[in-house]
Amino acid sequence: MKRAALPPIRSRSAQQDRRFVTALARGLDILRCFSRKDRELGNAEIAKRTRLAKPTVSRLTFTLTQLGYLTYSPETGRYALSVGVLAFSHAYLGTLDVRNLARPLMQALADDVHASVSLGAPDPSGQHMVFLEICQGAGQMFHISLEVGSRVPHGWTAMGRAYLAALTPEAREERLANYRKNTPRAQWENIEPGLEKAVRDYERYGFCLSVGEWVKDVWAVGVPMVSRDGHRILALNCSGPIFDMTRQRVIAEIGPRLLALRDRVLAATGGAF
Repeated sequence: MKRAALPPIRSRSAQQDRRFVTALARGLDILRCFSRKDRELGNAEIAKRTRLAKPTVSRLTFTLTQLGYLTYSPETGRYALSVGVLAFSHAYLGTLDVRNLARPLMQALADDVHASVSLGAPDPSGQHMVFLEICQGAGQMFHISLEVGSRVPHGWTAMGRAYLAALTPEAREERLANYRKNTPRAQWENIEPGLEKAVRDYERYGFCLSVGEWVKDVWAVGVPMVSRDGHRILALNCSGPIFDMTRQRVIAEIGPRLLALRDRVLAATGGAF
């Protein structure tokens, strides 16, 4: 399901703080509009997605192009991300020790249960998770059709639900209020019950499920991983086809094994990531 990019959550107090640079925030909002599906966008499309005036968007896209973060095609009148953005992602992933420590443990689990195991982090929008690592099980028929850097929505996925469930009630309500505000009513009515159940599952089992709600015939289980200081939450996810990932197996075997993997990663990092 294709969704328009949305500005990140910014509290009213943050925006009123004299240290908050609105122009910088708007420029980053523009970069976030681009995705694998939306590789090229014109100023009018960007203005609609960011809810900024078109003259403002024109000045910002010109600036971002001059700085090497966007490229412009005179033939189409559209912009695309440039190689300058890639430098940020490589720098970030290169310093993410938790990813390097988790990878062999994730691969071992993926091979053993014949499924896909992934690690993700929330993006600034408050509505998506970004894949930091994906391990495909050896010899499995099913492969997750996503790559590192891909985004998936919180509301439909086990990974996203696990992240939301691990938030404090106050922080979760703030996220959900923004999510609700920026989601069509009909979609939200389908999303909300799954989120409520995810919180109950997390309280009962320590993990959350997505049973064919994001991708038909694919079941997934998600486990949050909270840093020692409580300021950061990542999530681990294991997904596979419904004929193999039965509810009984997910709850009795795969969910607990994903919890054990999470605990080993926390122990290896000391909860600092």
